[in-house]
Amino acid sequence: MTARAFARPVGTVTRGTTNPNRLRRMDRWIAHTHGAALRRAGEPVAVDLGYGAAPWTAVELLGRLRAVAAGVRVVGLEIEPARVAAALPYEREGLVFRHGGFEIPIAQRPVLVRAANVLRQYEEGEVAEVWERLCARLAPGGLLVEGTCDEIGRRHVWVALGAEGPRTVTFATRLGSLERPSDLAERLPKALIHRNVPGEAVYAFLRDFDRAWAAAAPYASYGARQRWMRAVRDLSGDWPVTDGPGRWRQGEVTVRWGALAPRG
Repeated sequence: MTARAFARPVGTVTRGTTNPNRLRRMDRWIAHTHGAALRRAGEPVAVDLGYGAAPWTAVELLGRLRAVAAGVRVVGLEIEPARVAAALPYEREGLVFRHGGFEIPIAQRPVLVRAANVLRQYEEGEVAEVWERLCARLAPGGLLVEGTCDEIGRRHVWVALGAEGPRTVTFATRLGSLERPSDLAERLPKALIHRNVPGEAVYAFLRDFDRAWAAAAPYASYGARQRWMRAVRDLSGDWPVTDGPGRWRQGEVTVRWGALAPRG
């Protein structure tokens, strides 16, 4: 896989915080929703953008994607050269590490770009430009998944985007750790985290989710999963939920971007 002659990497160095299994919820969702597209691509390339100080997330992404698309290859991209050097011993068949940023300096257009905990340090006003740049590098039918999670992957919120722009927002959690759905607010991606205020759609969504969760309290005797599923079912009467019980059982719910997009 030969890199093009790209200019200096675009972006800034992140904190680099990472942990094994941190992105399992995002990866599980990607494998389910995008697995067919990866298989259709023949020899697809997926990019783990900004994998951090250790390469665990890229190594795990390869294994999880190959479970649904045997021919997939993963490129781990980091803007910090020392992190690339540290990751090289983990290269294997189907997995390489390269120096780069938002320009995605690889010859083949990726079918998937995963950017987790990368935009957290940027300004909200910079997000749209980064999204546009990354989506422009996607192969036809490609997907960008950008979001934020906590340090051990219990709570995660991400946006899925195609060439046309943002499509959906997914909220995912380990249900046993959840007191109320609005606990996920602290993991909203950069495009939404400052919009969790009265008058904004994401604020109204989390408010309604908390109300549905409270109303579903009788289901708690059957476990947190049953309570979550009932709350999401009720929530879907007023909000455009795009998935179904099979995903809700995983502690997920996906909503159309247009319903949560920031005003203005």
